[in-house]
Amino acid sequence: MTDILRINHDTEVTLHFTLKLPSGDVVDSTLGKSPATFKVGDGSLLPGFESSLFGLKAGDQRTFEIEPEKGFGPGSPQNIQTVPRDQFNEMELEPGLLVIFKDAAGGEMPGVVKTIHDTVVDVDFNHPLAGKIITFEVEIIEVKAA
Repeated sequence: MTDILRINHDTEVTLHFTLKLPSGDVVDSTLGKSPATFKVGDGSLLPGFESSLFGLKAGDQRTFEIEPEKGFGPGSPQNIQTVPRDQFNEMELEPGLLVIFKDAAGGEMPGVVKTIHDTVVDVDFNHPLAGKIITFEVEIIEVKAA
C-alpha cells in the first residue's frame, strides 16, 4: 500500500482556491479556471495561507479563516501618506479611488485615496486586504513530491 502524500515542506500542490472577504465578496478564485500549482515554500502563497494547508491530501476540501497577522498584515498607519493635491492633476478624486504612483525606483505603488483636504490628500499605501480577515476555501487536487 502506498502512503498518501500529505502537504508538507517537500511537496508540490495543485489546488483550486477562493479568497473571500467577511462580506462574502470574492477577492480571487481559480474556480472555472485552471487550478493553481505551487511548491511549498516558493513564496507564491503567504505563509499563513500555506501553513493552513499542511497535512491535507488530494481530495480534501477545507475552509480557513486567516487572521490579518497571518494574511496581508494588520496595516500600518505609517503607510498612510499625505500627498499634495496638485500631484493629482485634473483627476476626479473621491475616497476609495485607486491611484497608481511611481516609486523612486520607477516601479508602481498602488494607493487608495482615504481623505481629500483643501491642499493635500491622504493616501493609504497598505495592501488593500491589510487588516481584514480572509476566508480561504481550498480543494486539493494533487500533492506530489517536489
